Parts: sequence; structure tokens; C-alpha cells
Amino acid sequence: MQDEDTPRTDSDYQVDGGVGGDFLDDDYEYDVADETLPADRYLDRELSWLRFNQRVLELAEDPAVPLLERVNFLAIFASNLDEFFMVRVAGLKRRIVTGLAVPTNVGRAPQDVLADINRIALELQHRHIAVLHDLVKPELDDAGIHIENWADLDEDDRQQIDRIFSQKIFPVLMPLAVDPAHPFPYISGLSLNLSVRVRNPKTEKVEFARLKVPQVLPRFVQLPDDGSGRVRFLTLEDLISNHLDQLFPGMEILEHHEFRVTRNEDVEIEEDESENLIQALERELLRRRFGPPIRLEITDDMDDVTLGLLVRELGITEQEVYRLPAPLDLGGLFEISKLDRPHLKFPKHVPVTPLELQPSEPNAKPDVFRALQRGEVLVHHPYESFATSVQAFLEQAARDPNVLAIKQTLYRTSGDSPIVEALIDAAEAGKAVLALVEIKARFDEQNNIEWARKLEKAGVHVVYGLVGLKTHCKLALVVRQEKNGDLRYYSHIGTGNYNPKTSRIYEDFGLFTADPIVGKDLTRLFNELSGYAIEKKYKRLLVAPRYLRRGLLKSIRTETQNALEGKPAGIRIKVNSLVDEAIIDALYRASAAGASVDIVVRGICALTPGREGLSENIRVRSVLGRYLEHSRIFAFENDGDPQVYIGSADMMHRNLDRRVEALVRLQEPAHLAQIDELFTTSMSTTTASWQLQPDGEWMRHYRDSRGRHLADLQNVVMNGITARRRPRTTR
Repeated sequence: MQDEDTPRTDSDYQVDGGVGGDFLDDDYEYDVADETLPADRYLDRELSWLRFNQRVLELAEDPAVPLLERVNFLAIFASNLDEFFMVRVAGLKRRIVTGLAVPTNVGRAPQDVLADINRIALELQHRHIAVLHDLVKPELDDAGIHIENWADLDEDDRQQIDRIFSQKIFPVLMPLAVDPAHPFPYISGLSLNLSVRVRNPKTEKVEFARLKVPQVLPRFVQLPDDGSGRVRFLTLEDLISNHLDQLFPGMEILEHHEFRVTRNEDVEIEEDESENLIQALERELLRRRFGPPIRLEITDDMDDVTLGLLVRELGITEQEVYRLPAPLDLGGLFEISKLDRPHLKFPKHVPVTPLELQPSEPNAKPDVFRALQRGEVLVHHPYESFATSVQAFLEQAARDPNVLAIKQTLYRTSGDSPIVEALIDAAEAGKAVLALVEIKARFDEQNNIEWARKLEKAGVHVVYGLVGLKTHCKLALVVRQEKNGDLRYYSHIGTGNYNPKTSRIYEDFGLFTADPIVGKDLTRLFNELSGYAIEKKYKRLLVAPRYLRRGLLKSIRTETQNALEGKPAGIRIKVNSLVDEAIIDALYRASAAGASVDIVVRGICALTPGREGLSENIRVRSVLGRYLEHSRIFAFENDGDPQVYIGSADMMHRNLDRRVEALVRLQEPAHLAQIDELFTTSMSTTTASWQLQPDGEWMRHYRDSRGRHLADLQNVVMNGITARRRPRTTR
């Protein structure tokens, strides 16, 4: 849910659910030493990520969560874990293989952390499959949704399935023999495979073959209607396994088992200013397909002969083998979760048009520019519609003859993006259009390359940012000539991507403003990204990598000093991940000085809260649910003059040091009050959440003392926004 986002890629899996792991590529050499603080003050970031995915699993275990949503969370857990291995575990193994004994954020050797990861990940995967078999599958059966085994089927079913196999599956299958004339085949990452051992009855010779389960076919094959009203499915691998005699005619089938390989799919680009970045990236994407294996999942009934062959041919260790009950690859459960059974899903939430952007007359079209001339607008997705705010803003800019220029960053967008189409329409209408496309966005690289080329063909000025940095900020700037001849800036700064698809399930904020100060800040920033400029100062923005860390640390130090002087002091932060040691240490010092520190974090948290002598005044909460909590907010009490920022940056080394990020300061009292209310509700004891304990464990807090469910934050926010009404105009 990765950050976020066309046919499987892992980012699509995150789109399908309310939680995802989009904070995985943070390889960093840790060099922080504050001897005034305890040496064991951080939590291991890798293990913290596994605890995050455990929280996802706990949602699948919860009988109060609608059934198909629980299926969805099972699929998200599997998809998240795949990406964790492809990126984070791959990074640890790369360090070990290359001999770079760089310690982790808690000073441990990568080998030791890897051993813990393997142990905990295996435990979680067994718990994961048990949730499916013992908790979810029986409830699916009760709801008339059956995932069958071949042994469950009667003769009529099997005859009908034989026809399905012959007509729709058999022609696609490609069994590959392994013998002196046929070397062991390449096993692509995340593909589901069958290992098959057969014996020639004439020669008694035993042979091995590999059969890939086609990814172009549905993972769950729907069985013919048996008149019961039930919807029945059979896994594709189970169906194929029971027709192996047709693939190996005349041979005796001795053994067949499922297996799956995870490979290192991290892309490392050696950026050279003299080389075309797209060409370099395309070359690395080809290499990704052949990354070294880092995990082998096998069914727990696999024989030792077959396992020995796989281990030898794949070049992996026993530690990298995961024995699991069938079926493997539970990411395929997304297919089941998409069944049209509204009563088995979360009640529908309909996004509303932000109040300030609603037209004054019922049949009138919204005029975003006119609305921004009245004042700044803060939108909260997905509760407030992306289509009638961000998308409408850019589409109106493309149509408006008075708009002279549009500048925008694109980190991830959807496959049929109306945002990209609006930029193309604007360029074809003769407007000056600049698109900064980040083609290094993980797992969306190829998609972004295609969009970049399409934009270039339409006449859009496309740039790829700065060498050595990813451009992760979410910015749009429109320059418009007003009736009096003056030029005016209209800006949007967001916490999430310009992606209509993910905007429906990612929780994000965005600020629209016609403030000339913000417009000039963005103009300078775009000039720095597209041309040659060294910007020394921004007025309402904090920009990484040069100023963001410095600005946040300054604000934290101010709260620390205010606390020491007895002034009101408080810090509230909402992020996806909190890992950066300098930020964490500053928060520890603020806590020790007496400042209250409240943190809402979706994923990784390396800070230890509630520890005597270190962090008594720090509370950490995590909220997971139907939407992926994705906004980043930084709020400081500032002695009664609140300073609040929203933007694209998490508190990780990559965001602060190796990305272009931007935060914008909010200044409207209503917006500050809205953020204040969000934090108050998030931290309330009457709101469901997970609470981080001093020992690094997360405790779920979702029932009161009488066993009643606590308030769901996302429902509270949705109800509050939909209850807003435009004041009636008097005539």
C-alpha cells in the first residue's frame, strides 16, 4: 500500500489494501554517537518493520474486521513481506557477501540481525497461514465462499475441471526437464513453481522437471456452479498438480511440490552526469530480473532429494529455506478479496468535495482559482476527493487560457493518469509545462520511463532531477495571468503522490495556496531541480537535503529550551517511519527537559518511548486500518505560537539526506485546529491504536474495560468531514 503504486507490480498490491510497506530502501552507514545518552537507546529498524507487518496480520486475525477485508490483510501481509526480503534482507546479505561489516542502527552485525529476521519472519509466516486455515477459511465457508482442495471434489466437478484444464490451462504450461541436455532453468523471482520428479517405467531412470505456474492465469480458478449457490475456487497449482500425467505422458509421477524463490530486486544505479539516466536505469532493470536468490519457500512435504537439488542449483543456504504449509504465495488472495460482496467489506465511504472548493450554485462547475483567491485550502484525502481537488486544479489549469505555465513533480502515478493527461493537454494548448519525473521510484521505474517519454512527445519539458538524489517532494505550481495583467502563483504541496488510484485509499494532506511567498519558493525550487541554481533560503518551505533536517532540529531544540524555561512545550509528529538517530536523540533531549512528545507512526519506529531517564514524556501510537496512514506532519507548540508543517518527508536518512523533500508551514488558524484535533483523537485513550512499549513490543489497544470496541480514527475523521456544511448564504 509501495509508495505507493499497473498488472502485478508490488506497488499494486499495496494499492489494494489499507497498509503497505513503502519505507524499505534505507541503506545507510550509521555514525551517530551522543555519549550523554544510553548506548542501547534505539530499537532495531529491521525487527521494527517485522512488528509493523505483525500489526497487519493482527487485523486479519480480528473477527470484528469484515471478512473479505481480513482476506485482503492476509494478502497485504504476504506482499509486504516479499518486498521486505527483496529490498531490506537483500541489502543485509549484500553487506555480508561484500565484506562490508557495517553495523545496523543498533550496532549489531548484519549476520546477527539476519538470523533474527529469519527466525521471526518464519514464525510470522506460520502464523499467517494458520490464520487462513483456522480462522478465515471456516468463515469464508460459512459465507458461501469455498477454497477447495482437489480431494474435496466429486466426479462431476473433476470432469468439468478436466475440460477447463484442456482448453484454458494446458496450452500455456511449459514443463522444463533438467538433465545433461537441459540445464537447470532460471527461476524468476516471486514465481510459483512445481518441482516434479518422474520415473521412466522402461529404464527406471528418475528425472527432475520444473513447471512454472503461469502468472497470466488467475491464481484461483472458479469452479462451475454446482447449484448450491456457493462460489467455489481451486488454486491453480492444485489443479495443475492433479493433471501432471497429461504433461508427462507415459511417465510415473513420483513427487511434486510447490516452491517459490525471492530474489534481490533492488536497483542500484551508478549515476554519471555524462550518461543518459534513462538508459542507465533500463540496463539495471534488466539486471533486476537476474538478482541473486535470498529466500526459498517450499511446502512442508517436500522430500530431501528435491530440496537438495534446489539448494544446490540455486546456491542458497539452509537458513534461507522456509518450510511452510500449502498454499504458498498468499498474495494471490487479493483475487478473493475483490469479490463483489459489499456486506463482507468495510461500509462504503464516499469522498466529498472540499467545502471551500464547492461551487456556490448547485449546477455550477468548481473554480479552484477563485476559491484560492479567497484563501488557502487544506484537503484531507481520501475523505475529501482527489478528483474534485487536485485533479480538478490541474485540469482547470490545462484548460484555462490565462494559465501560462505549469510545473509539477511526479514520483508515482497511475497507469491511466488524468494528471499526466492534463499536463499533455496543457502542453498541446501552448502552455509552458515542466514535469519532473522521478524515474528511480522503486518498482515503478519502467512505468515512469514510459510516462516520461509520452510527456516528451507531447512537448512537455521533462527533467529527471538531480544526480545522486531522488525527487520525492509532491509539488505543483501554476502561473496565471490575472485580468489586471499581473502574474499570480497557485500552488499545491502534498504529502502523497499525484496518483488518483492510491488517493482513494492513502490518507494524505495537501495544501492549496495562492500565497506569493509559497509561489516564489516553489519557483526557486523548480529552477534548482531543472536548471542550475543554488538556493540559499526558502520562506515557508523546509527543503531537503539542505535545510529540512536543520529546520526540524532547530524547532525541537526550541521546544527543549522552552520546557527548561517553564514555557509551554510540546512536539507532535506523524510519519510513516522514524529511524533517523539525530532526530530521535533530539526528541529524547526534549523529553528529558519536560516537553511532551507524541508520535503517530505507521511503520518503523527506532525510538524507545516511556523509558525512565530517557523518554518518560514520549508516547508512540500506530494506526492501521482500511486506509494507509501516509501523511507526514510536524507540529511544535512554540510557546503558544504553533508551528505546523506538512509534506513528503519521513524521518529516515534517505529522506533527510538523499532525497529532495519539501515541507510547507501551515498558517491558517482553521488548518492548525484541524491538525490539532487529528493528533488529539489519534492519541486519545478512547481511540483504537497500537501502543509502543519500552521493550519494543506493540500492544494493541482496541477495547475498553467493558470489552466494547474503541473508536476507529478513520471513521471519526470521515464522519467529521462529511458532517461539515457550507453556511447558508443570506439573501
